[in-house]
Amino acid sequence: MRRLAAAAVIALLGTAAAAQPAAKPAAAVPAKELFGRATQPAPMAARSIGFYSKGCLAGGQALPVNGPNWQVMRLSRNRNWGHPDLVAFLERFSAQVPKVSGWQGILVGDMAQPRGGPMLTGHASHQIGLDADIWLTPSPGRELSREEREKLSASMMVRADRKDIDPANWRPDTWKVIRAAAIEPRVERIFVNAAIKKALCREATGDRSFLAKVRPYWGHDYHMHIRLTCPASSPDCRPQEAPPTGDGCGSELDWWFTDAVLHPKPEKEPSKPKPPLTLADLPDACAAVLDAR
Repeated sequence: MRRLAAAAVIALLGTAAAAQPAAKPAAAVPAKELFGRATQPAPMAARSIGFYSKGCLAGGQALPVNGPNWQVMRLSRNRNWGHPDLVAFLERFSAQVPKVSGWQGILVGDMAQPRGGPMLTGHASHQIGLDADIWLTPSPGRELSREEREKLSASMMVRADRKDIDPANWRPDTWKVIRAAAIEPRVERIFVNAAIKKALCREATGDRSFLAKVRPYWGHDYHMHIRLTCPASSPDCRPQEAPPTGDGCGSELDWWFTDAVLHPKPEKEPSKPKPPLTLADLPDACAAVLDAR
């Protein structure tokens, strides 16, 4: 199967082995070069394979670029693919948003590539079709043009000092939109900037159990990153450990606002960047996903 994947390297990178005897060996080609150039899904049964940051996607399904309550952004990236469970979730979630808030709909950022896997730019995760970025900027209530979807920027939700949300962009009902996603049983985690988590801890009323799923993480200043649990039909999908107990609004959240975190000192010796993942680093089944025609 790995030999078949070598053929995919040649086809996708346009390298003829006979004409290019010094070409880089297939095993050494970064996996992002292979999966990042696949424009169509693997014609296989839908499966999420591997871990969120080291895997691939078989039988990927595209979220339509326009829906009753959603619009896909950055269409040129071709990253509106996911496991069918993710597509179904986004359809359900987007329908709930206008019911729980003043939002008319959602703007969908990156999901996955057609065959998942590492991306040419950006995310370390989003590899198995179970992650989706949802802008915290509401849909404007009209259909955006393709050009607008490329150029429009999401609103910055974090204050300049990084210690709280920016009231100029944060809406009083944003926490209700995040809660609508978090209470979905299939949602495993939601990643947001720590300042956004702080706002949720302060503003959420009623049943606050959903806060356990909302975890602070670096970045995520403009959007929430939703991650689903592994589908029952994907035995090769590796789940993430359960989130810590509690609502996450105590001392563990305070740590994110310490000076050492907000203003880290530069390293004396910069660490060497990790080498990019290759096909050999991914689950064996990903070679078949890459080769499927």
